[in-house]
Amino acid sequence: MDLTSIIAIYALVWVMTAFVSLPFGIKTHDEAGIAKVPGQADSAPANFRPGRLLLRATIISAVLTALYVLNYTYGWIGVDALNVFGEPPAPEADYSRNR
Repeated sequence: MDLTSIIAIYALVWVMTAFVSLPFGIKTHDEAGIAKVPGQADSAPANFRPGRLLLRATIISAVLTALYVLNYTYGWIGVDALNVFGEPPAPEADYSRNR
């Protein structure tokens, strides 16, 4: 696998990890017991820490990308292992074209 492919996969995994981990550890002003500013949305976070989010997304995506590249290299889980529905049924012969 090329280095550019690994970087592209890492970037995609990083963005997905960052968006998935956004709501974890966030409290609203009501949950934290802090007074709200007039006009503030009820759902606005009181303790948003972007540095922690960036660090968490970087570490998790590095681990996930490393597992993906290792699986690509060594072939631990293949397409056959992901077939949970069994073999597809054999296609029926279409005799309408032969008439």
